[in-house]
Amino acid sequence: MAAIESKEAFLPFREYQTWYRITGSLDSGKLPLVVAHGGPGCTHDYVDSFTGITEIDGRPVIHYDQLGNGNSTRLREKGPDFWTPALFLEELDALLKQVGIHDRYAFLGQSWGGMLGAEHAVRRPRGLKALVIANSPANMHTWVAEANRLREELPQEVQDTLLKHEQAGTITDPEYIAASRVFYDRHVCRLVPWPPEVARTFAIMDEDNTVYRNMNGPTEFHVIGTMKDWTIEDRLPFIEAPTLLISGKFDEATPLVVKPYVDRIERCEWVLFEHSSHMPHVEEKALCLETVSAFLRRHD
Repeated sequence: MAAIESKEAFLPFREYQTWYRITGSLDSGKLPLVVAHGGPGCTHDYVDSFTGITEIDGRPVIHYDQLGNGNSTRLREKGPDFWTPALFLEELDALLKQVGIHDRYAFLGQSWGGMLGAEHAVRRPRGLKALVIANSPANMHTWVAEANRLREELPQEVQDTLLKHEQAGTITDPEYIAASRVFYDRHVCRLVPWPPEVARTFAIMDEDNTVYRNMNGPTEFHVIGTMKDWTIEDRLPFIEAPTLLISGKFDEATPLVVKPYVDRIERCEWVLFEHSSHMPHVEEKALCLETVSAFLRRHD
C-alpha cells in the first residue's frame, strides 16, 4: 500500500503563525475535511485520529493548531479581550484561503471546535458543503449546569475534595487534580490509560493554559472566561449545510447540552456512541471514523 502523503506548513496570520498539516491529496476529488480541536486551548494531537478518514476513503484531512496553542504562535501575554470567537473565525477563513479550499470543503469541530464550526456555519459560507459538530455545547450556561450535575454523581469523597480546594483557592494542588481526574475519566475520556495523543494534549495545556484560562476559566465547573455567556441557540436555524452531530452516552456534553443542534438545524442527524464519553474518535475510533466518513461520502 502506497504511503499517504502528509505536508506541514505555517499560515501567516496577522503578525503570527498558525501551524497546519494536510494528510492526503487535495487533488483526490473528495471533499477536504478541516478538523478543529477543542478547549478552547487544546491542540490538534488528541483529534489526530481523524487522519484515519484518509485511509478509509482517500479524503484529504487538514488539522491545525489554533493560535496560542501547540505548534502555532504562543501568546501568553495576551488577555481576555484578545481571545474571542471572532479571532478564531478570522483565522479559519485565512486557513481555508491559504490551503485553497474555501470554495469547497467540510468542517469537523470537536467540543469548542464544534462551537467555532457553528459560528462559521451560521454565516452561510458558500464553500461549506458539510458540517460535523462533535461533543459541543450550544449554550455555555447549559454546559456548566450539566457539568455540575454530573459532578454531584461523583463519589462523595471526591466531591468533598474538589470543594475543599476550591474554597481554599488551591486548585493546583495534586489532590484537587487527582479528584478532577475522576470526573475526566468518567466524562471526557474513558480509556485507561489515556491514549498517548490525548495525554500529550493535556500535558501541553498544563504547560501553557493561556487560551483555556482566558476563554473558559480555571476548570470545567467554573466557566468565568470570555465564553461564559456564549450561546448560539437562537442562530442555529441559519445553518444551511447538512450537519452530523455526534456525542457519547457518558459525555460531559449531555443530550440536554447538544439537543439544540438537533432541534434547530434543519438538516441535522445525531449519532450517539454507546461506549463513549467526550471523545468517541478515540473511545470508539473505528465506528466513529466510519460514521463520519459515510456522512461525508454522501456529500462529496
